[in-house]
Amino acid sequence: MIPKKNRISKLVTCLFCITTLTAMAQSVKVAQPAPKIVNIVNFIRLLEPRDAKITQDVLYQTVVKQVEIMKKYKLGGTFLLQYDALMDKRYQDLLATLPKGTFEIGAWWEIPQPLVENAGMKWRGRYPWDWRANIGFATGYTPAEREKLIDVYFTDFKKVFGYYPKTVASWFIDAHSLNYMYEKYHIIASANCKDQYGTDGYTLWGGYWNQAYYPSKINSYMPAQHAEKQIPVPIFRLLGSDPVRQYDTGISSSRQGVITLEPVYHFGGGDSTWVNWFFKTLVDDKSVGFNYTQAGQENSFTWDAMRKGFEIQMPLIAKLRDEHKVRVETMEQSGTWFKRTYKITPPTSFTVSKDIGTSDLKTAWFNSRFYRINILWEHNNLRIRDIHLFDEKMPSVYETEPVTSNECTFFTLPIVDGYLWSKRREPPAGMRIKAMIDGKEALLEGGDPKFSKTTGTLHISWPLTTVKGSLEIDLSEGQIKMNLVSKAKLDWFFDLNTVATAKLPFENVGANKLDCKFEDINYSLKAIKGTFSKPDNGAVLRLKPQLNGIVLNLSDIN
Repeated sequence: MIPKKNRISKLVTCLFCITTLTAMAQSVKVAQPAPKIVNIVNFIRLLEPRDAKITQDVLYQTVVKQVEIMKKYKLGGTFLLQYDALMDKRYQDLLATLPKGTFEIGAWWEIPQPLVENAGMKWRGRYPWDWRANIGFATGYTPAEREKLIDVYFTDFKKVFGYYPKTVASWFIDAHSLNYMYEKYHIIASANCKDQYGTDGYTLWGGYWNQAYYPSKINSYMPAQHAEKQIPVPIFRLLGSDPVRQYDTGISSSRQGVITLEPVYHFGGGDSTWVNWFFKTLVDDKSVGFNYTQAGQENSFTWDAMRKGFEIQMPLIAKLRDEHKVRVETMEQSGTWFKRTYKITPPTSFTVSKDIGTSDLKTAWFNSRFYRINILWEHNNLRIRDIHLFDEKMPSVYETEPVTSNECTFFTLPIVDGYLWSKRREPPAGMRIKAMIDGKEALLEGGDPKFSKTTGTLHISWPLTTVKGSLEIDLSEGQIKMNLVSKAKLDWFFDLNTVATAKLPFENVGANKLDCKFEDINYSLKAIKGTFSKPDNGAVLRLKPQLNGIVLNLSDIN
């Protein structure tokens, strides 16, 4: 029998050990499993003036079929109504039968003739719905006119369904409109188009690439850096971009092509090989924070065109849901979760460790409230394809004045732009890692990158084959860190190459600071570790390590 005094001593020791282990466990940042969220979003127009064969009945029957297939697989989702469809009795009756909680009815924010006229304004369009940016979107109206349009829509929506919509989405919604909808009608979630260049008259380029972000109060395409400067409505990125190919599609063209999850595209959401690959990488590859995609389709494409893709995607999404690999939610539910989980825009990532078929391409997208970066591995080489910085103080030109042209453009602040600074039939722009080998510059080569994560940070380990060693990369909320780990002494560096005609933002290349200017906004990139210079080999700039490492500060761009 243990004496009482010893028993007390052992009890105190055990309690101390338990307390110590608990504190140690709490101090270690262990990455929790990242949720994989799928929103099935179908938005509805009453008419399609671009094609006489697409009648109002064809459009209605498309939605009927979407509802049928979603019910077949017990999948919920979000239906967003343009105003003319909102006021149509057939859509009212159809959508009113959908079970609440499983389905959500919200607003698709394109501006048709009935909405404009009911708001007391004159219609300027060629048709009852005109898709031009200065006619069919809120950017074509003054801030006061936007508020009138919002009031009419929300009032009539409540008359039909008994409540105000919680989700409002469009290819693009300006910050004034979003903030007005939030403050007066308490919307929870919004969504805008994927990044694209020139497609359908809209350019959104350089933004938070996927998942969702809180926008600046003066620029809804720009992520805010501080809670007091943001509209507290998460904006989800629509359409499910191909993370490998979409970015480079259409270089030197005025219009990008489209490679997305949309079920109408033969290479993309309508192709079973592509769809299975896309969902495998969405679910299985490493993602910081959470991963996300939007499935579904606008009814303007018609059921005949989207049927094959829907019949590929819906059973797969249901299977992944049943296996607890994805969460299928309404956009309102995802917006509520996002607001509960994140008070400011979080770091997130989307990685691809295995491409389609025999392709050796691999990629990593990383986003935070301060910047985005994309790295592409191609043919055993590494290229930083894109870096854009975010500044909540950069205003949108459309916040106070309506657009007068039929196109709109939205940008952030470029450091590397592998799309706009490239030309077809020339090596694509980007930062490539090189080393001096036998007195000559040579691209470093390596094997397959390995992705891992801790809380808020994506770690990439790229094994080298040029020398024995590895390049270790950490992408975190405000910094990019790179270290070359090798016993061999190697003179390595990154060179940025672009086409000669590229419009570059670099005003001054200092040893520890790049001074830049884009659209009258001054900004900078600072090297905490490493140096910038202008080499004499034709590259735009060079980034060299210090003590075998590079650390860039992207959280202080002023």
